[in-house]
Amino acid sequence: MNKENVLLQANHIKKYFQGRGKNVVKAVDDVSLTLHRGETLGLVGESGCGKSTLGRALLRLIEPTQGEILYNGQDLRKLPEREMRLMRQHMQMVFQNPYSSLNPRMTVLESVRAPLDIFKIGTPEERFEKCREIMKYVGFEEYQIYRYPHEFSGGQRQRVVIARALISDPDFIVCGEPVSALDVSVRAQVLNLMRDINEKRGLAYLFISHDLSVVKHVSDRIAVMYLGNLVELAECEELYRNPKHPYTKALLSSIPIPDPDVMVERIPLEGDLPSPMNPPGGCRFHTRCPYAKERCRTERPRFQYDQKGHGAACHMCE
Repeated sequence: MNKENVLLQANHIKKYFQGRGKNVVKAVDDVSLTLHRGETLGLVGESGCGKSTLGRALLRLIEPTQGEILYNGQDLRKLPEREMRLMRQHMQMVFQNPYSSLNPRMTVLESVRAPLDIFKIGTPEERFEKCREIMKYVGFEEYQIYRYPHEFSGGQRQRVVIARALISDPDFIVCGEPVSALDVSVRAQVLNLMRDINEKRGLAYLFISHDLSVVKHVSDRIAVMYLGNLVELAECEELYRNPKHPYTKALLSSIPIPDPDVMVERIPLEGDLPSPMNPPGGCRFHTRCPYAKERCRTERPRFQYDQKGHGAACHMCE
């Protein structure tokens, strides 16, 4: 993909939180990535690795500590609050828990219509018609739009949240583990709906998840995070076929295969995820890596790309 097709470019994003005393939690530490128009970029890693924090920082729902966020070539971090508020019409988020992200005192019609009211898009009649159309698109009948969130199942509520994210015709949506709380059958329906929307509307997704099988189903490229760092990024098929980083290999080896006759060599990771308040020196993965050398303990690996655009931060790949 050429540079003209770049929708969002994040350069050296950092997000630090003040801990107790002088301690600083380095939730996201120097992450750079690019998202193209109409692309779905999967972002995976263990709980606590910083992927959700990164997603929120890219939308400036939380303010990055450092770094540059270019959206259509415009630096979002330099926008004043009023202009950033208007920019949110083009950038939306689907949260993990659909129930907590919907106001229980508002009907789903009122929740879905809220962005149109905020951005003053169309007349009241046009707003109602657009809400009716988008709710029908995500699988609701007109009589259902007057109900409240507690009257719907988890999968239906997630469809309401997706409809609300789509109503302002955005170009980019951050999906913060949108199907992790759903049953398997409902999860498939929501994922297929999101893929259909991506193909028909040309939306770009940052799809955050810890489930590699889900990410493979929806993503064009996949980025892998570990302890606030980006450790690997590649085209979906390339990453699954030829993982470079030991952490990615361990994650892929842990995917369950529903066939008792297929034997998979598991790569166990010993120990717990280190604290982002006191991350290890050198390569942050060296404390759990079965291939770690002395160099890994002292020297931080550079993130390098090969000719296929497959990038990794590992001394073994140099």
